[in-house]
Amino acid sequence: MCGRYSLISSPGLVKERFGADFTADFAPTYNAAPSQHLPVITNAAPQQVRLMQWGLVPAWVKDRSSGPQPINARAETLAEKPSFRQLLQRRRCLVLADSFYEWQQKEAHGLPPKTPHRILLTSGQPYAFAGLWDEWLDRATGEILPTFTIVTTEPNALMAPLHHRMPVLLEGPEAEQSWLSDAVSAADHQALLRPYPAELMREYVISKLVNSPAHNEPAVLEPAS
Repeated sequence: MCGRYSLISSPGLVKERFGADFTADFAPTYNAAPSQHLPVITNAAPQQVRLMQWGLVPAWVKDRSSGPQPINARAETLAEKPSFRQLLQRRRCLVLADSFYEWQQKEAHGLPPKTPHRILLTSGQPYAFAGLWDEWLDRATGEILPTFTIVTTEPNALMAPLHHRMPVLLEGPEAEQSWLSDAVSAADHQALLRPYPAELMREYVISKLVNSPAHNEPAVLEPAS
């Protein structure tokens, strides 16, 4: 799964990398967590970086407080789940990040279980998770709430010792544009949802500061001592 990540790249670097401008101010986040409003580029507005709530609330839900708000969606079953099938066709997005965190679930190499790791590209550059988005209308107030979920897939060789799932990191600008494109077939969209090449990623153990979203500071990124 993917339950925590970071985006500390400057707005200027994000604009250069993705060709999109922020529509609202956004401070770097060292510990992005579900329910927060985070930077997303949608297929409906590929030149804009919008802030959306992490945790999908489908448009058809009547009461957002009564149902699940999935933060992840399994790539293998997107076309089967009612919550995701229509969104795969109509509402895809890029979720902007420059690292994510995973908790190792079993004891290994002398480390205790549930040890947090930071995972990033060897280049250190920002990238995009494949995501789905929707807009929920509060009929009582007229407020529109945009939300998103991150697509996950099976782990690559780097991630397999840490967890049985990993987020889908799209493999560069061409894959990102294909994911956003409405002209691309459903089969080609599905083909993009594969594990990122392990040799282009690295990971290291960090402290348990990351366990709480209240810790949103550079110290979260430091290697564990």
